[in-house]
Amino acid sequence: MRVIAGTARSLPLKTPEGLDTRPTQDRIKETLFNILQNDIPECVFVDMFAGSGGIGIEALSRGAKKAYFIDNSQAAGACITDNLAFTKLDDRAIVFKSDVTSAMFNIFEKHVDIIFMDPPYKNGIEKQVLELLKSVKYCDEDTLIIIEADLHTDFSYVSEMGYEISREKNYKNNKHVFLYKKKV
Repeated sequence: MRVIAGTARSLPLKTPEGLDTRPTQDRIKETLFNILQNDIPECVFVDMFAGSGGIGIEALSRGAKKAYFIDNSQAAGACITDNLAFTKLDDRAIVFKSDVTSAMFNIFEKHVDIIFMDPPYKNGIEKQVLELLKSVKYCDEDTLIIIEADLHTDFSYVSEMGYEISREKNYKNNKHVFLYKKKV
């Protein structure tokens, strides 16, 4: 796994040992950031269930103003910290080594531009996080929320929760779902 573009281009990234994380493949990460290329410069980015931190580091490398990394695994937290130091992007990063539900309430931004989450597949955590995002002030109608999920995960419930899907990008085994809070 490596950084695709930007100031840290081509630098290799460590991944936490074990089977608890699934780093996003370089090809999928490249497609995602091609979609986001105009939204990244100067944005505030949150990488939930960050694993190695590869997605948030890619955002920083491409010009994000600040990135928050959240993962409750100590191994993942250490890996993210090492990767940030290696890529020299740690001056614009904040790492929370805690669960997402606690960490989200410790982000004190007026507005977050992009929230990316890659929770464990098929256990419904994304639904819980979406419910909590409704109550944080930094997530508003202009915040893009991206969920990486198993290809067959059903998101038909999001409309009832007050979100609308703006785009869905399917890959071989997974997908990215792009959503916003509905405008009131």
